[in-house]
Amino acid sequence: MKYVEAGGVRLSAVGLGTWQFGSGEWGYGSTYANETAPALVRRSLDLGVTLFDSAEAYAFGRSEQILGRALGDRRSEAFVATKLFPLAPVDPVVRARARGSLRRLGIDAIDLYQVHWKNPLVPVGPTMSAFRGLLDEGVIRHAGVSNFSRADWETAETALGSPVLSNQVKFSLIDRGPEQDVLPWAQAHDRIVIAYSPLSQGLLSGRYDPDHLPTGLRAGTSWFLPDNVRRLSPVIDALRQVAAAHDATCAQVALAWLIRRPNVVVIPGASSVSQAEANAAAADLELTDEEDAALTAASDGYHPVRGRAAIPALARTRADRIVGRVRRAVDGMGR
Repeated sequence: MKYVEAGGVRLSAVGLGTWQFGSGEWGYGSTYANETAPALVRRSLDLGVTLFDSAEAYAFGRSEQILGRALGDRRSEAFVATKLFPLAPVDPVVRARARGSLRRLGIDAIDLYQVHWKNPLVPVGPTMSAFRGLLDEGVIRHAGVSNFSRADWETAETALGSPVLSNQVKFSLIDRGPEQDVLPWAQAHDRIVIAYSPLSQGLLSGRYDPDHLPTGLRAGTSWFLPDNVRRLSPVIDALRQVAAAHDATCAQVALAWLIRRPNVVVIPGASSVSQAEANAAAADLELTDEEDAALTAASDGYHPVRGRAAIPALARTRADRIVGRVRRAVDGMGR
């Protein structure tokens, strides 16, 4: 396992994201929550994974409960991160919510407490004042933010009066916004960028094409529009070429590309123990400069339909799915 040292902490370059733990959005069910998720945590610890990321918003706290129970007497091996849902993020509310996460996790202190999103109506100052108190009381060990711009990250740090260790942002081979200023600032100031959705919700796994797309939560995103999946083909081809040279998978190569950047750690989720094992193994995959450049060039050429331009296609896709469900229901009634 590769480790990243910054801001006085040492984290596994590949962590484990726990959004799926107990969350109905992913459709994994009770067996996953009660059996698979705890097994993922334990096996990840065996493989040297130390970073485990949760949030009070994930399944209304159930993710934290599942993670805490799974860690059990191995808590000392883990760096536990969770996030504050920033509704009314003022001092008494923040303090109460932090202690709620602490109870659900069943641990002595939260290693990294992050503001999940910047509240557009509440200045970050009162939130960081509450974080300051939590740090002084030992409820949390480090402060972090999530989905913050570089400027907002700096503002949060000034308000806290001490380092804001990390910024958790969407970052992948095809979603490279943090390269503009968030990552350079982290590298210059001994901070950490935590990359979520490092596989773009599985799009970079190479499992999908315009005729074979996922269902459920991911089906409603512009990433998985058939036209965008078609436009991604050169990137997938580049991933496959590098993967073949290393006897690896596309997903492992996509993760390895990210953690090749200094001060970056990734927190992919996993649907099975074998997937968690494969993700962890990506930390030991050494890409060459030429392979990195080839992947970056392929990414530079990917121009998906996004934002407002994607709305008509998303509407058509959803309408087609509704029609398909109705037709299947009618066919079933006729049998």
